[in-house]
Amino acid sequence: MPPVTEAAARRALLRFVASRCCYGRSAAGELAIRRLRHLATYRYRLETFSESRLSEWVFEPFTKDCHRCHGHGRSKCGVCHGAGRTRCVTCKGSRWRRKQQSRCQLCSGTGRRRCNTCSGRGSKTCATCQGERKLQHFKQLVVTWKNNVFEFVSEHHLNFPGKLLSKVSGENIFKDENAVVYPIIDFPDPEISLASQRAIAEHSAAFATSSRILRQRQTIELIPITEVHYQYSGKPYLYYIYGLENKVYALDYPERCCCGCAIV
Repeated sequence: MPPVTEAAARRALLRFVASRCCYGRSAAGELAIRRLRHLATYRYRLETFSESRLSEWVFEPFTKDCHRCHGHGRSKCGVCHGAGRTRCVTCKGSRWRRKQQSRCQLCSGTGRRRCNTCSGRGSKTCATCQGERKLQHFKQLVVTWKNNVFEFVSEHHLNFPGKLLSKVSGENIFKDENAVVYPIIDFPDPEISLASQRAIAEHSAAFATSSRILRQRQTIELIPITEVHYQYSGKPYLYYIYGLENKVYALDYPERCCCGCAIV
């Protein structure tokens, strides 16, 4: 990949500053770039496209008596247990209000009130047949397709949050796609080879027994990182440009009025 030039580095910083309400533009335009250090890191990704199937009983209102309500269309209320009334929450069923030494007015001195869940009927509409009393029974097959992704970014040993690299794209330098892929061996960065072995083992253990693996794909991307050393008002600073999108991370930008907008 062509390295980032001074002009591109300055443009990237100006875009970053323009997106931050509390960052001043003058520093970005007047700073003196002293050194560009071109670096890179690798991102490994394994994608496993799997299919899982589940058959289960499904019920719809029809001609057979509902097994839940036995064809009545209503089931016993679980709050009042079919009584239609529940204990008064004000007097707690004692019928008297202790502080006032008087009969509870909310329950008229009975100690019980009409159940709000079933409106005092003692039963509610059956949730299974929806009050129709009849059901048709059949087995339904549910097929689920899912793309399961494992991602790993190698260490870069910079003062730079690694989580930002998951938000940018890199140059694809390796792609392997088949019904089943095998671990990468002897990659120049040993972390990537180990990540490949771990990812394939994890996906095999997780999906081989509970679902069917239809396709696998593993890729390696080279993510560019440029460390920009610059000077402003006689003091040294630095910022990072990362990804093919030339995103910027500038934690110590010299011209800002607050500290809450450091990362793109």
